[in-house]
Amino acid sequence: MITKCLFPAAGYGTRFLPATKAMPKEMLPILTKPLIQYGVEEALEAGMTTMAIITGRGKRAIEDHFDISYELEHQIKGTSKEKLLKEIREIIERCTFSYTRQSEMKGLGHAILTGETLIGNQPFGVILADDLCQNDDEGVMEQMVKLYKKYQCSIVAIEEIDKAHSEKYGIVEGEMIEKGIYKLFNMVEKPHPDAAPSNLAIIGRYILTPDIFEILKETKPSKNGEIQITDALLEQAKKGKVIAYKFRGKRFDCGSVKGFVEATNYLASTSELID
Repeated sequence: MITKCLFPAAGYGTRFLPATKAMPKEMLPILTKPLIQYGVEEALEAGMTTMAIITGRGKRAIEDHFDISYELEHQIKGTSKEKLLKEIREIIERCTFSYTRQSEMKGLGHAILTGETLIGNQPFGVILADDLCQNDDEGVMEQMVKLYKKYQCSIVAIEEIDKAHSEKYGIVEGEMIEKGIYKLFNMVEKPHPDAAPSNLAIIGRYILTPDIFEILKETKPSKNGEIQITDALLEQAKKGKVIAYKFRGKRFDCGSVKGFVEATNYLASTSELID
């Protein structure tokens, strides 16, 4: 059973400046909840109760959010606003949160490697809070956990994109072994559209086996000095140990202003808003 989920949350969020000058991008709200809370709820729905968060300087608001605010609770106790904290209270009660800092921004692979001390020697989920995923049936991570029980290997979530946007994603190539499930043999990080091996792009949901840490330690940085998770996954794939899953649901790129607005409008149209 997969019980831990890793949240890389040390990035600067420069596309949202000046809002992210003093506030973590993961705390930007979609309606009344910060992005990272949506991710934690998705992980919890999938049976994961230990949240390992990779932070950096200026990220204390994340720790404060997943903690009890005695002063605030005292002020609103007995009022109609008390119910507004119900969801976050339940998360705090059901989950354990642990944190470590990524001292240098050296890419997603480096962020995941930084979390080794929090994860240990067990398979784990990875959620990038920038990618907000919604599904009426079951969350993307829950879908992937069910898939892991069958295949017992690393899994990446993918979706079809316009090849013109391939330079924003890790692009995969593989053999379909079931509908929407591919055994991978190639992965390229942010290729030019002309060099992209397919239109299947990795999004911010992974299940990784613990051998990924040793592979990441041996992975050489790319030209920009970053350690790419796609390079490490490609090493696993050479041994037939990575599959890609075309998930059910909608995904919003909330790392961009356009995607953030689209997510806000979508949830506003499908939620019961409280005055």
